Amino acid sequence: QVQLVESGGGLERPGGSLTLSCAASGFTFSKNLMYWVRQAPGKGLEWVSTISSGGDNSVVAASMRGRFTVSRDNAKNTMYLQMNNLKIEDTAVYYCARDRAGNERGQGTQVTVSS
Repeated sequence: QVQLVESGGGLERPGGSLTLSCAASGFTFSKNLMYWVRQAPGKGLEWVSTISSGGDNSVVAASMRGRFTVSRDNAKNTMYLQMNNLKIEDTAVYYCARDRAGNERGQGTQVTVSS
């Protein structure tokens, strides 16, 4: 069955960096658009980024553009989210997903940005 397993979250200070990973299995990863979504405390799911199946095209939400970079390694069935210059408002559970709405997502990894 489809499995999406996120890792790499943690506690980071404002201005710091983290790299999240998403290990995928149970489907043909290299043929799928992939997404990152997040959910801040008390809020709904928020789309973060989309990457094409081949990894040659990607887009990041405006509030994170220039700070977040999405990439993928199809040979490893893994997607990444490089997060730089983290802000307190980036605190959320981050999910990788097979759809933009996040209906098919993993269990998530917690990112906490705090001084």
